[in-house]
Amino acid sequence: MIFRQLFDSVSGTYSYLLASRRGGEALIIDPVLEKVERYLQLVNELDLRLVKAVDTHLHADHITGLGALRDRTHCVTVMGEQTKADVVSMRLADGDKLAIEGLALDVIYTPGHTDDSYSFILPDRVFTGDTLLIRGTGRTDFQNGDPRQQYESIFGRLLKLPDETMIFPAHDYKGETVSTIGEEKAFNPRLQVRSVDEYVNIMNNLKLSNPKMMDVAVPANMRVGLHQDDIASRGWSVTAEEALALVGRPDVALIDLREQSERERHGVIPGAIHLPYARLQENIAAGGMLHELAKSTSRQILFYCAFGERSAMAVQAAQDVGISSARHIQGGIDAWRRASGPLIH
Repeated sequence: MIFRQLFDSVSGTYSYLLASRRGGEALIIDPVLEKVERYLQLVNELDLRLVKAVDTHLHADHITGLGALRDRTHCVTVMGEQTKADVVSMRLADGDKLAIEGLALDVIYTPGHTDDSYSFILPDRVFTGDTLLIRGTGRTDFQNGDPRQQYESIFGRLLKLPDETMIFPAHDYKGETVSTIGEEKAFNPRLQVRSVDEYVNIMNNLKLSNPKMMDVAVPANMRVGLHQDDIASRGWSVTAEEALALVGRPDVALIDLREQSERERHGVIPGAIHLPYARLQENIAAGGMLHELAKSTSRQILFYCAFGERSAMAVQAAQDVGISSARHIQGGIDAWRRASGPLIH
């Protein structure tokens, strides 16, 4: 496995680049906007293809790099389903898998620092965001934080992992880079409590000042979504209500860009063809299924995904290679559901 731990000294943020092999797919966890050029340089040097950019939670101390990485690489942006961010391509839930070629991380919901905090687990390591830090825990006094929830996330879930499991947090301010579950059980001062009430009392009396970037970072990080209005202004989108009249027509090919796990969880629009976003380029290239479908028939290509971000990027890519019939459902299946569109489970 390719694994790189990257540090932003201004915010004390760790970002993590993972891939199963050189030349393969990669994902990055908790990227920082100001470090995007460095990430892309490293991705290029390692001959990787960035396909997913993930935030463990809505950050208050730095502006996320999710949007910039999406715009530069067309990667899928990922957060937990509780996020207040306007649009991310994919929202994960407890028990899901965060998967790329050769790697699959278990997704666990670990609220407490914020109400949208998640951790991601590989067999030998866990990425804990701000839930569990090295010799500390994330504050719980803003963004719907809750010390009781955090206690359960830590003691009920994270500390039940094997003692040798390595901990890679989203932040450190003392120069520490890695710990283990066993170390934190033994030496983390906030974990040496005898009850949830004792933990709550500690967390409620920290008297910390707000993060310096909070007033800037939180609003910015809630607005990371691709501006789908740009696609609509070119006439390349339809609303969910308009799509209701198109589904089932013989001159429309409905293309579902989501991953199989999303289809199983949220349902499928009847008649849709499953062509995951990860295979988009091969499908729209000469000889690819969508290229040949558009070339040999007069069918309109109608993409959809979860929230419209992947499908908007797919429309732009399809138009760029001459598939002029490509459109997408603005707002994705989320908008389709709100329009009472039918779904097959």
